[in-house]
Amino acid sequence: MAACVTDTARALACRDGRAAAYLKFISIWVIFFTSVIGISSPVLLARYFQGKPLYDKAVLVIKCFAAGVILSTSLVHVLPDAFTALSDCKVASHHPWKDFPFSGLVTLVGVLLALLVDITASSHVEHSHGQKDQYEPVPALTQEELMERKKSGESRCEAGETGGSEEERAAEEAVRLKQRLVSQVLEIGIIFHSVIIGVTMGMSQNKCTIRPLVAALAFHQIFEGMGLGGCIAQAGFGIGTTAYMCFMFSVTTPIGIVMGMILFSVTGFEDSNPKALIMEGLLGSFSSGILIYMGLVDLIAADFFHNKMMSSTPWLKKASYIALTLGSTAMSVLALWA
Repeated sequence: MAACVTDTARALACRDGRAAAYLKFISIWVIFFTSVIGISSPVLLARYFQGKPLYDKAVLVIKCFAAGVILSTSLVHVLPDAFTALSDCKVASHHPWKDFPFSGLVTLVGVLLALLVDITASSHVEHSHGQKDQYEPVPALTQEELMERKKSGESRCEAGETGGSEEERAAEEAVRLKQRLVSQVLEIGIIFHSVIIGVTMGMSQNKCTIRPLVAALAFHQIFEGMGLGGCIAQAGFGIGTTAYMCFMFSVTTPIGIVMGMILFSVTGFEDSNPKALIMEGLLGSFSSGILIYMGLVDLIAADFFHNKMMSSTPWLKKASYIALTLGSTAMSVLALWA
């Protein structure tokens, strides 16, 4: 089912353990600082501009840019790498990897698991707020009763009463909880593939592979951090939770690099080892499935089809689509180097 892919001659020519270790040490700090800049920028801007007239619209545009970044990350970076890992000759020539496209299967599992988490959490939020069945039949009213209700509502508005405020607050809180869930599941998916990238780089002794990765991953972390930071800012977490999520994103890839270096020193396994390739392929496929679901369903579909602010403002929808395209393009261009 998979083609055999390898380039042994080039790998041998570029193998240099000392130069690779030096590049990995530099990459740890470069990736950490760029990750901090990327994820903290939208969070700090949100803290400063919150309450300003254009704040909600700016956050929506940033979130659409984030959706493009995340969708491109999953489809252009993570998933192709997973397919490549499992199609390597050292893996694809053996049973059962040669018999079935496991990358696609595990990606599907990731999508379905993300859907299950989404359904379960949404159901929990609805029940916790005591929301009634949306399809409960409503008794028909006569014309006189409708007029009486209309007059009653007008008089309450004139008196300054807000009878539906509790329902509105409950709906807003449900939306906020949903946004928090999206941010948390999104970070889990990002952490998965950040660990994979880090471990793969840490195990590699190929200086030709590592050198372009340092610069490419720096830009990668900035764009992806902006995407995740925009979602975190919109979710309205407390300072402690926000700081924790930003910290976890910033240190995940550097920790993965250190883990890869330790794993290589203990086992002697390189990134081209069959077991390492299988781990990279399976985990990459799984995280890709999560990111695809989150990008399409919880970010793009939610904003473009279920956001009242966007549907009522035509220019905002155009700006959001342009931001989505720019985010996708920026991450796709990085695939030339990483």
